Amino acid sequence: MKPTHKLLFFLCPMLVLGFIYYSSGMLHLPVWGQKTQKDQRRKGVPLTAVPLRAEYRGHSTKSPQGDAEETTVAPTTGAEGSADTELETDSTVGRFVGSVYDKQGFLLQLDTKLSQELTYKYGNLSDGVCKPGYAAAKMTAIYPKFIKPAPMFLDRNFKRLAKVNSYLPPFGFKTQERIIDSILTTTKNYGLGEQLDSRSCKRCIIVGNGGILSNKSLGSRIDEYDVVVRLNEAPVSGYGKDVGTKTTMRITYPEGAIQKPDSYEKDSLFVFSAFKPLDFKWLRQMVFKEKLKGTEGFWKSVAHYVPREPTEIRILNPYFIQEAAFQFIGLPFNNGLMGKGNIPTLGTVAITMALHNCDEVAVAGFGYDMNTPHAPLHYYETVKMSAIKESWTHNIAKEKEFLRKLVRANVITDLTNGI
Repeated sequence: MKPTHKLLFFLCPMLVLGFIYYSSGMLHLPVWGQKTQKDQRRKGVPLTAVPLRAEYRGHSTKSPQGDAEETTVAPTTGAEGSADTELETDSTVGRFVGSVYDKQGFLLQLDTKLSQELTYKYGNLSDGVCKPGYAAAKMTAIYPKFIKPAPMFLDRNFKRLAKVNSYLPPFGFKTQERIIDSILTTTKNYGLGEQLDSRSCKRCIIVGNGGILSNKSLGSRIDEYDVVVRLNEAPVSGYGKDVGTKTTMRITYPEGAIQKPDSYEKDSLFVFSAFKPLDFKWLRQMVFKEKLKGTEGFWKSVAHYVPREPTEIRILNPYFIQEAAFQFIGLPFNNGLMGKGNIPTLGTVAITMALHNCDEVAVAGFGYDMNTPHAPLHYYETVKMSAIKESWTHNIAKEKEFLRKLVRANVITDLTNGI
């Protein structure tokens, strides 16, 4: 055989094998390759690949449905909670691994049906029977990062709370440790009370101040809940048919507190939520029954006296403000300081608190409808809905988006259907 024939005899099979190998790679790229997916995202073309597995980067964890553990890929989160939902290639299995979660970590597809595990646990319970751990279980199903234990109120061990001790108010208590300690030494009690604290299952309702409560006749239904949470100065007297008469606790801050002592309900806890360092100074004066020394620094008039014994006063854990703002809603982090549009409303803070401490959570009187600017903002006054547009601290649109996730997934029940 001539030398040229020998060369061709050797090269031809090599060329054929090379062509097959190259072609298989090219055929693979349009279907599974990362580059094509990124190009689609740049051009605004919807991604059609179905993610097969998703979780949080660097963790081996169970899926919301309770499947076996597996290491997966998910959004990387920046300083302000932003996330990159880019699909990535899992070279070990040759398929796409993508996020099924939004930027805050919530499932994109919120299913109202109970998972098999939750159906087994709660499906056979009679209507009206309290479901132990239900709210936390549903929350975890749509938000796997949710961790239930978070004390409702600060107690004498508050300095150990790592998530809040390095933040200034309202997201923590940094610089206020000494004054808080003196207040807690005097208040002495740090729970809801012996009767409620001993209950194995608690049904809670957060009663908002929205005008949507008017003429709904929900008062008797609201009073059926074990824990009834009210906000700021919203009155009960004269509105019982619509808002109920029972008050377990009233969460407020200096500017929101009831100013007329005779307007306070009996047998309710005064729960203080701080938004600035000055607020703690005000609380100390209220606890020790001191004369209010100046009101400079408050954005409106404040109560001069709170008709509550120290044992009836609590300090709300500021973690709920922090978690609601940065983790649940996705408001600007602003180096951990109060800034424009990064403070959640007190109602959403109260809901966040309830998710950690109640077995079932309901709301009433929530929902701002900007399409009805002339509707009453609150059920007890004539201020119109349009006034909320002037808010400097809140982001109503983003907050409503978060609350809708909770309602759509049946994490909370909205009695007035305003969310």
